[in-house]
Amino acid sequence: MNEQKMFCWQCQETAGNKGCTVCGVCGKTADVAALQDELVYETKRLSQVTTALRKDGKPVDKDINHLVTVNLFITITNANFDADAIKAAIAKTKTMRGKLATKDTKSTKDMVGVLATTDEDIRSLRELITYGLKGLAAYSKHANALMQDDEDVDAFIQRALAATLDDSLSVNDLIALALETGKFGVAGMALLDKANTSAYGNPEITEVDIGVRANPGILISGHDLRDLEMLLEQTAGAGIDVYTHSEMLPAHYYPAFKKYPHFAGNYGNAWWKQKEEFEKFNGPILMTTNCVVPPAASYKDRLWTTGAAGFPGCRHIDGEYGEQKDFSALIEQAKKCPPPTGIESGKIVGGFAHEQVFALAGKVVEAVKSGAIRKFVVMAGCDGRHKSRDYYAEFAKALPKDVVILTAGCAKYKYNKLDLGDIGGIPRSTLFPYTTLFRSGGIPRVLDAGQCNDSYSLALIALKLKEVFGLDDINKLPLAFNIAWYEQKAVIVLLALLYLGVKNIHLGPTLPAFLSSNVAKVLVENFGIAGIGSVDDDMKLLVG
Repeated sequence: MNEQKMFCWQCQETAGNKGCTVCGVCGKTADVAALQDELVYETKRLSQVTTALRKDGKPVDKDINHLVTVNLFITITNANFDADAIKAAIAKTKTMRGKLATKDTKSTKDMVGVLATTDEDIRSLRELITYGLKGLAAYSKHANALMQDDEDVDAFIQRALAATLDDSLSVNDLIALALETGKFGVAGMALLDKANTSAYGNPEITEVDIGVRANPGILISGHDLRDLEMLLEQTAGAGIDVYTHSEMLPAHYYPAFKKYPHFAGNYGNAWWKQKEEFEKFNGPILMTTNCVVPPAASYKDRLWTTGAAGFPGCRHIDGEYGEQKDFSALIEQAKKCPPPTGIESGKIVGGFAHEQVFALAGKVVEAVKSGAIRKFVVMAGCDGRHKSRDYYAEFAKALPKDVVILTAGCAKYKYNKLDLGDIGGIPRSTLFPYTTLFRSGGIPRVLDAGQCNDSYSLALIALKLKEVFGLDDINKLPLAFNIAWYEQKAVIVLLALLYLGVKNIHLGPTLPAFLSSNVAKVLVENFGIAGIGSVDDDMKLLVG
């Protein structure tokens, strides 16, 4: 039996669905795991101080709020593997706490890490809350980059972090806090939606090229739209094309980015295919957030990081909020690289965020009432490496033609390039000015709202449908949820949906390892949470 050198179970791919104990399946080493545990703990200690200050009516500076969110983002799965960067964050956090605290409390090594909590149910709920807060922090960070802040969200993140160190809280207290985390998850996603749409306009139905051009290229991955904007500005007229990868695909849906003729298209698929796809891209890759896979030596010198992302040996580009990051070195490298090697061709369609769907709401309702649309299935969330995730492609293919898929996140890459046909009952003539996009006569059956944070759009769409159908309960809609999860942003989406009253969510390909049997029982009994089964069985359950 291998000696336990670490313990981490925050992602869906954790070893044996029990926990990584030697090294992370994600690629992080035991020493990096220990440093991340320490960073989370020190961030919780800082949050104890800031929460006490707020309770006394004293303000907390935005820089402290930003430090907390970035710290949490650093520890999200596949974000930062750089021990030196994490050590620097720990030191900064301790220094900040020392400046704020009127008295110091004892910190010991046995208080750090998941297993420091011995009670199984308390541990489970503390981790559920912490992982939800990590996801919420990630969304807040993207909004902060666009100079949007919500003091209430920041205050809650810190209050909830502090609460996970409070031994006086019962299981029931922590269950209530988990649901409150979902409430602020909705607020955090609303903040980011406001930030993105204020800066770049409301997403619109868009056809995106998945082929390549003849110029050298830069590939941008992750989620941060402000990083993309700066890169596009700095590459204008340089003879370099910019391509999106994975969760950056929805950037093409925003009107503001369409003014850049060198914004070429989307290259590749979900995050876990990086090694084979980055090799073929030939040019530099900019990782703006998590979803970093430890790079192969053949392209490591072309992999750059920024923001909360980091990998040892890869060059990192810093920049404070409101400052212009300098991508000149990356751009110079791109000029010396050959154009990307094509791996696909054709086009895909997306941009079905809330405002776009609201514009079509009347036609959608008509299609439901006429029987052209029987049901909607939300298939949002994450993709991943496990063979069991083929289930989602098979489920999408098996859905009857009168069932529409609502999606957000990289889970879409399991089915967004399949020929699943169009929605019947909504003729092309009703879709001006988008008629040229739909050559077969209607809207695609896969409606892509955007990134994982755009699950907020899906929630707004569901609430709008509830309104127009005159229903008193979101669960009475012809709507089912079959969600795939991988990392902590999916956790906050789940908690947000639970807060909004959504029940009977199917979650897979496995339920989280960090849910104790008792906590899982609460979710099953109160919210109808279930895992996935066979495609045939789930088709009967979810579609009928």
